Amino acid sequence: MLDRRSFLGSAAAASLAAPIGAEALTSVPLPAADLHAKNEDAYWAALRKQFLIPADVVNLNVGTVGSSPRPVLKAIFDGFETTEQMTQEGSEDYPIWGYGAWDQYRKPFADFMGAKVEQMAILRNCTEANSYIANGFDMKPGDEVLISDEEHGSGEMPWMLRSRRYGVVVKKFAMPKPPKNAAEILNRISDAITPKTRIIFVSHISTSTGVVLPAKEIAALARSKGIISAFDGAHAPGMMKVDLNDIGCDLYTGSMHKWLFATKGTGFLYLRDRSVMDRVWNTIATGGYDDPTRMADRYMQIGSSCIPTLMGLNAAISFADSIGMDRIEARNRMLADYIHSEMVKRGAQDWTSPDPALRCAIATVNVPPVQRMELQDWLWKNHKVRIRGGTPSKLRLATPYFLSKADIDRFLGLFDEYRKMKGA
Repeated sequence: MLDRRSFLGSAAAASLAAPIGAEALTSVPLPAADLHAKNEDAYWAALRKQFLIPADVVNLNVGTVGSSPRPVLKAIFDGFETTEQMTQEGSEDYPIWGYGAWDQYRKPFADFMGAKVEQMAILRNCTEANSYIANGFDMKPGDEVLISDEEHGSGEMPWMLRSRRYGVVVKKFAMPKPPKNAAEILNRISDAITPKTRIIFVSHISTSTGVVLPAKEIAALARSKGIISAFDGAHAPGMMKVDLNDIGCDLYTGSMHKWLFATKGTGFLYLRDRSVMDRVWNTIATGGYDDPTRMADRYMQIGSSCIPTLMGLNAAISFADSIGMDRIEARNRMLADYIHSEMVKRGAQDWTSPDPALRCAIATVNVPPVQRMELQDWLWKNHKVRIRGGTPSKLRLATPYFLSKADIDRFLGLFDEYRKMKGA
């Protein structure tokens, strides 16, 4: 473990080796708007250069964390340079958020997600937003929350805490591996509902398998039975086009640091309307938390936070909009379909879905007897290829739009080499 002096020394050495400043962040031009129509491969290759990831690194693990591109980093750095001068116009203006409405940051993201500004609270991560729901949703001992067996720890553990402390019942249904179609998922949810079910809380895109759940149909099912619908959408923003008001869910959470490539430390909580807000108590409180006229803004009253992160968020939205979410989603799906198909050809067991509609930019496969952690370490330490998965043999392969087919082929070749080396 590094002590403080060693850490500062290594950080200083890294900064000398690869200085990043305003000039470096603007030295690589964005691709021309018409390049995609002229030469699609050249267009995506030009966008790849907007990311600081070295050319010889293949990142198939955006499912854990994305990398902010140059325009986003510049917005963050410029934001610090501006705000830290402490020359804000008003005598009560300070370079923090967590006490005000900050519509200049909420509205662009709300628009991006098909929501209204009064429905959107910008928080610090998806875990915080999930905890708001689990700890704040009005329930009594014996009431049930229905979740899947594929929820991320930050989605499941807040409910487990609520269960241990207040007697709420956490009930799980098993996700098919893989689901053949959307109806198979809906039937499992419907079969698990009881008269005590008060809220259905599931991932929009499973962090475990990459399955894209039929969110609109789940929300409609919940509504038909008088049950609240809530979704953990950590993977959705920036991976695929999302229209929250079209989905019709009551609650939705997410992160922007994965597929939208925004600043680390940005998340959100969407609440459909006042009737839902009246059932979700604030679990972080400062002045304004109890003012119902503030709508979703009251869930943003969390104390001093960091304005440049929101400047980076606005830049990430502009960056995605300049490409176009339809184009990004199509690219994500194409790359995932390719790696999925190639792994199945190699005998991998499909855990995402054979239905392309139920996957987007994550393909998860099971590859026994290969040991995932051994393969993961070998790929990164020897070949600078990042993957992730689960014990013992699950591989979760994420395909952000800036990857090339050559990157994927490099991974596939290394996977073949590793299996041969291990006699698998």
